[in-house]
Amino acid sequence: MASEEASLRALESLMTEFFHNCTTNERKREIEELLNNFAQQIGAWRFCLYFLSSTRNDYVMMYSLTVFENLINKMWLGVPSQDKMEIRSCLPKLLLAHHKTLPYFIRNKLCKVIVDIGRQDWPMFYHDFFTNILQLIQSPVTTPLGLIMLKTTSEELACPREDLSVARKEELRKLLLDQVQTVLGLLTGILESIWDKHSVTAATPPPSPTSGESGDLLSSLLQSPSAAKLLNQPIPILDTESEYICSLALECLAHLFSWIPLSTSITPSLLTTIFHFARFGCDTRVRKMSSVNGSSQNSVLGQERGRLGVLAMSCINELMSKNCVPMEFEEYLLRMFQQTFYLLQKITKENNAHTVKSRLEELDESYIEKFTDFLRLFVSVHLRRIESYSQFPVVEFLALLFKYTFHQPTHEGYFSCLDIWTLFLDYLTSKIKSRLADKEAVLNRYEDALVLLLTEVLNRIQFRYNQAQLEELDDETLDDDQQTEWQRYLRQSLEVVAKVMELLPTHAFSTLFPVLQDNLEVYLGLQQFVVTSGTGHRLNITAENDCRRLHCSLRDLSSLLQAVGRLAEYFIGDVFAARFNDALTVVERLVKVTLYGSQIKLYNIETAVPSVLKPDLIDVHAQSLAALQAYSHWLAQFYSEVHRQNPEQFISLVSTALEAITPLISSKVQEKLLLSACHLLVSLATTVRPVFLISIPAVQKVFNRITDTSAQRLPDKAQVLVCRALSNVLLLPWPNLPESEQQWAVRSTNHASLISALTREYRQLKSNAILPQRKVQMEDNVTDEMLSFFLTLFQGLRVQMGVPFTEQIIQTFLNMFTREQLAESILHEGSTGCRVVEKFLKILQVVVQEPGQVFKPFLPSVISLCMEQVYPIIAERSSPDVKAELFELLFRVLHHNWRYFFKSSVLASVQRGVAEEQMENEAQFSAIMQAFGQSFLQPDIHLFKQNLFYLETLNTKQKLYHKKIFRTTMLFQFVNVLLQVLVHKSHDLLQEEIGIATYNMASVDFDGFYSAFLPEFLASCDGVDSNQKNVLGRNFKMDRDLPSFTQNVHRLVNDLRYYRLCNDSLPPGTVKL
Repeated sequence: MASEEASLRALESLMTEFFHNCTTNERKREIEELLNNFAQQIGAWRFCLYFLSSTRNDYVMMYSLTVFENLINKMWLGVPSQDKMEIRSCLPKLLLAHHKTLPYFIRNKLCKVIVDIGRQDWPMFYHDFFTNILQLIQSPVTTPLGLIMLKTTSEELACPREDLSVARKEELRKLLLDQVQTVLGLLTGILESIWDKHSVTAATPPPSPTSGESGDLLSSLLQSPSAAKLLNQPIPILDTESEYICSLALECLAHLFSWIPLSTSITPSLLTTIFHFARFGCDTRVRKMSSVNGSSQNSVLGQERGRLGVLAMSCINELMSKNCVPMEFEEYLLRMFQQTFYLLQKITKENNAHTVKSRLEELDESYIEKFTDFLRLFVSVHLRRIESYSQFPVVEFLALLFKYTFHQPTHEGYFSCLDIWTLFLDYLTSKIKSRLADKEAVLNRYEDALVLLLTEVLNRIQFRYNQAQLEELDDETLDDDQQTEWQRYLRQSLEVVAKVMELLPTHAFSTLFPVLQDNLEVYLGLQQFVVTSGTGHRLNITAENDCRRLHCSLRDLSSLLQAVGRLAEYFIGDVFAARFNDALTVVERLVKVTLYGSQIKLYNIETAVPSVLKPDLIDVHAQSLAALQAYSHWLAQFYSEVHRQNPEQFISLVSTALEAITPLISSKVQEKLLLSACHLLVSLATTVRPVFLISIPAVQKVFNRITDTSAQRLPDKAQVLVCRALSNVLLLPWPNLPESEQQWAVRSTNHASLISALTREYRQLKSNAILPQRKVQMEDNVTDEMLSFFLTLFQGLRVQMGVPFTEQIIQTFLNMFTREQLAESILHEGSTGCRVVEKFLKILQVVVQEPGQVFKPFLPSVISLCMEQVYPIIAERSSPDVKAELFELLFRVLHHNWRYFFKSSVLASVQRGVAEEQMENEAQFSAIMQAFGQSFLQPDIHLFKQNLFYLETLNTKQKLYHKKIFRTTMLFQFVNVLLQVLVHKSHDLLQEEIGIATYNMASVDFDGFYSAFLPEFLASCDGVDSNQKNVLGRNFKMDRDLPSFTQNVHRLVNDLRYYRLCNDSLPPGTVKL
């Protein structure tokens, strides 16, 4: 190697060249190779040590540290002990000498490299690793550095990555746990001393409306007046250095809390101190001060202080997220809640200078997020634990949460708070269900809060009360759930309304219905403003202000109709009679509104602002139909109650609803409205099914409309819905009537003529088609549609089709799908051809599932098509096309036709005492199993998961792993493949599933697994020596329960990978004893 100085200069120029924007990718690859080769040389670290101490070039320093990192994590075992000692001594000295001048990312990387050494060598060879960190923290000059080292140690040692043996991971965790008490004591001391030091010098704040905050609520939250007084102290002003140290200490605590168990090491004084710092987040004075003084430094200071609040809340949330709370810690937890709710009261307090919303707007957004996370954790994890404490005022807490929710400055914040209310309502509902005797007492306690919540949520979805915010919501862009921001807002709000309705039905209805009535009056009153003009009807409302008010009222009506529809489920079942009158009132109103909209054709009316009011009018009409559809189950129950006595009222409701639907089933009506009408028609025909439906003139009109070939065809979606409705009117049995009164003969004739009319044009094709017989072109979309049709036919009508016809279809398809034809179709990835083959395999899935003997003769040709024709084409292809369908078909063949392979007679099993079946079609069974085995060697994780699930299902249902052929020839091959997959980490997301499957297979023959398979598996492992193999074998305890066994499997896999890593790191020619 060249001299150190020359190497450094060369490295600096290479690095500068590498990151220069004119350097080509080719040249970059050359430089990269050069640097990698340099790093691999034995002794390269000495040069790197020189580079680190002699250069100011960031790239060079980063490269040098990467060389060290690689050396420590991948080659440490092979480094001579003298060199290790030198590295352990030099790097910390380098850090101490330069930590103040190094860029922070270089300093942090150097810290990590030193911690990596500790991870390998502490305490045996690097005994002062942790004591050094504690000394750094205790010395005022190096406190920040010590805290960075501590946090890095917590990150790298408590939850180390895979490159350590399991025994070492456990040892590190134990070593760290031994230090926890000392560390927490140190961190508490740092935070307390900084707080106290600055509290003494803190200027007395001016008298403000916030002083004297220990009101009734506060004293009920904080049992001791001294605690309240303590929390009311003014917040100290910290200098930049103190801020920085506090933020590092809080970051350390947050990471420590993520893995240490809740115990008395977390002392009350530590918790109180964290809460002191949490107050930084809700102190608006800091922000004001910085804006008044106007200097950017002050504003940065304000942000930093806000950040301390965020970090403190992160610590609190880490503790909150632990569900397992030891008895001795419960009291601490209660204290934590009391202190947090003090903060909640502080940030939701109104006074002359502030509304709650403006106060929340002034706070750091991250702080609000953390606070909301805290409230969510409190309600979801701890509420059931805390509610029983008499000294904890839950109702007052809900009052604060209410204020906090409805003054959120952002939509996302509001959504998150609604989620918390949903959790609370779920908790309340399940509590009432489990303690029905106390139902009244529980509801009385929370009734006022729930009614307030309901009213406010309803107000929030109405433009009448909340126009400014609602107009900000986007109603065009779809998110991942295919809904717009406005739809999500409305849906989440209505879920809360529905949950309150479940708990307090009468209150909820009496709150919602009058609001709906008000908006309906406006809508129903529009008729008086409709005037006839030359071109049709016009809405004579033109003043801008009136149009705006009408727009708001229509939007609100649309939302309230959705709310009424959402509540339909709370009027049926056991409560039908009790809530009958309320439901009848709603349904009558809805029927009236839908008919009104259809009669005066508001959807076609001209308006002063067509781009706004026309969509509003269409939406209200569509929502009224959708809301009525939601009550179809109620109508069905109404019908069953009154069909014998006096059904006049019911008949009138259904007939009127159909009068509202019929005019809308037209190609001239906007699609949104047309589809709403069609869906309502389907529900009436399918769910309600009154006997008189077919005789209503409106329904006959729809029959004529659909079967009239001269009429303009409806859009496809609507056409399908109307056909479904008409078919259901004739096919589905009438409720409440015996079989003898169903009039099947007449209905059958009518259905036949309906089908005949619908298929007239299709049947005419046959007489026109005098085409020469030609080979079917598989790429043709027509084939795809035809197979879709046959698939539906097989799924729905395979029994009615009869055996000869079914045989004919299947045989035709089997002849059509030749090897060449299949290859041609499948080889075009993602093509129509692939879809056609997939649909054909789906048809075969339906066929092989059919019970009885009818389709059994097809099994040999189905299996032969799969294994001899389709499988060879797809086996080696990486594309997932066709594979999932093929393996599902193979699974169905096995699952539903087990006796095709295993003939089991009851008599034989009784005589022998064990059911050792005769095996038939063994070659086919083995080929299918081999295909499953091969699929586990491929990278497609979805296919892997699906096929593992299929094998496990076959084992659960048919005892697959216990069958002699599987046990003797395949069992350990499968176990071997699964273990290899774990070792290669190729399907890591499925670790748990693979572990369980391995256990289920091994448990069939534990003796064979421990005595034969495991030694063979270890003997065949390359990259590990015989001593390591013995250790791996010894560590795999002979446990026979699932948790211990899977733990042993993961330990084996982890340690095998670790040993290979160690052995790769040894210099060539090393002699291993």
